[in-house]
Amino acid sequence: MAQATVDFHPDAVLEGAAANAWYTERSPVAAVALVTELDSAIEAIAEQPTRWPRYLHGTRRYLLRRFPYAVVYREKPGSVLVVAFAHCSRRPGYWKGR
Repeated sequence: MAQATVDFHPDAVLEGAAANAWYTERSPVAAVALVTELDSAIEAIAEQPTRWPRYLHGTRRYLLRRFPYAVVYREKPGSVLVVAFAHCSRRPGYWKGR
């Protein structure tokens, strides 16, 4: 099976950049670990988008292991759209209009 193409909502990109900036200010080592884990998550989602459980508003959610974030995405034919890089303590579904 071919890997799905991964596209990103602009707000998801901004959320990822904000999380990276927050960790960079506090611990550059943690920031590198966050980016590494996020890259692994995106690669895993591209390989098997249906592997992770259904979530809210027609999405699926991949929970990061070491950080309190989730990659929320929607499946499309041959691709996925990452709609949010959501902090797990935020209000669920704040990104539903994306």
